[in-house]
Amino acid sequence: MPKFADIAKGPTDLLNEDYTSSVTLKCKSAAGPVGVTIETERSASGALSSKIGGKFAYAGLNFDKVQAKADGSNVLETSLVPCKGCKVTFKANKGADLGVEYTAGSIITTGSLDVLNMSKVSTSTCIGVAPGINVGGDLSYNLSGDKAGLSSYNFGASYATGPLFASVTSANKFSQFNVSAMYKVNKDLSIASSTTHSSAKACDVLAIGGAYNLASVGTIKAKVGSNGVTSACLIKEVAPKVNVTASGSISGADFSTFKYGIGITM
Repeated sequence: MPKFADIAKGPTDLLNEDYTSSVTLKCKSAAGPVGVTIETERSASGALSSKIGGKFAYAGLNFDKVQAKADGSNVLETSLVPCKGCKVTFKANKGADLGVEYTAGSIITTGSLDVLNMSKVSTSTCIGVAPGINVGGDLSYNLSGDKAGLSSYNFGASYATGPLFASVTSANKFSQFNVSAMYKVNKDLSIASSTTHSSAKACDVLAIGGAYNLASVGTIKAKVGSNGVTSACLIKEVAPKVNVTASGSISGADFSTFKYGIGITM
């Protein structure tokens, strides 16, 4: 049962995850009860920047992410389960949000409050109305300033049966509708598409792509966007717990626009 924000997660992940134009190295290790992660990224100029994070639990409080960045900023994400089906979260980065997630049967409800500026509150609900059918919605309300009032509201639904998945969600206060679809041709091949529909443009194909698992090579993904950019990537486990992702993209047939990215996780 997904949260409303993840109602179109399948095709969204297939068309967006793993594609990159960055060069990164991510190392994970355990230091006693603490999970440590060090991430290093190379900029276009060749400079390296790193961030180090940890994950642990103490006295029932989960520190899901404690991270220090190269620019001096910090990230803190914690969670607590006070009772069955309820999780309270706190996330601090550039802002600070206090959240709650509640699950009861086939219903998941979330809520979030900006506790730093007390400027915004948001909520969402997703309900499994039948096997393979989920419906839900979200809304946000500005608490202060000239824009105080209802700032956004949307609705969506998803349907899954056998190898087929489809979802429809609204955006911009029902002025636009997003349609995502995914079909698993077999255990190795999946294809997906993402389109938007509005009064300004009846149909805009954002991306069409697929993923193919080839045992001897790895997972091969490719997609074509409406902006004319073709992207492809290869994800392979080159050694136990060492994964390499190689990605590239090009606009049309203009090789001067070629961009590449490499990510290593170990």
